[in-house]
Amino acid sequence: MTIEEIMLQSESLIFGSNRPISIVDIEQILKEQSTEEEPIDHEQLANALEAVVEKYSSDFYPFEVKQIGGGYQFLSKKNFYPTLAKLNGEKFTKRLSTASLETLAIIAYKQPITKGEIEHIRGVNSDYSVQKLLEKELIVISGRMEDMVGKPLTYNTSKSFMDYLGLNSLDELPKLNEILQHEYIEPTNANEAEPVHDVSLVVSQEGELIEIEQPNKEKDIQF
Repeated sequence: MTIEEIMLQSESLIFGSNRPISIVDIEQILKEQSTEEEPIDHEQLANALEAVVEKYSSDFYPFEVKQIGGGYQFLSKKNFYPTLAKLNGEKFTKRLSTASLETLAIIAYKQPITKGEIEHIRGVNSDYSVQKLLEKELIVISGRMEDMVGKPLTYNTSKSFMDYLGLNSLDELPKLNEILQHEYIEPTNANEAEPVHDVSLVVSQEGELIEIEQPNKEKDIQF
């Protein structure tokens, strides 16, 4: 196949897949489909996919090919989100609750993890949040914790989770030490915050409000 043919065949597979399709899967399908004696070169396929991504990055197209979830997928560009939101309504704009996001974050960073461990970290019952994440296929039951009493179920993030965040691997998640690096502001000393003078509002003879500063008696006391 020529590079142009590989591009077109790859585009059709990406378009027809309802999930991100990996380069391995594309290569396997094209090899099975090809009637030529020479196998498709992996490097040539990689270059063709790179060309496809570059092609749809143009402003001419309202969609693009993104490499997410370990594969390639056609996605609409963010500029067209308001238009698509009107078409899809609440289904399109529905988001995870704060409780579900907290639970999902804990599972992402601590997986495999049991529900009891999740609840220990959150400090609240997490039955509903775990159930909702399972329903949305963002997490999966990965097994049991054999060395714990009762052998509780363990949970891991799913491939759909990778698609949801646009990740190719869990290594792309922000490191915890990066998240915890906040800019702390030193609190103001309470004594320094006290005003040197008290301010009183009085009405002048003309009927206007004016401010009159009065010495702060506590500040004037010396020990």
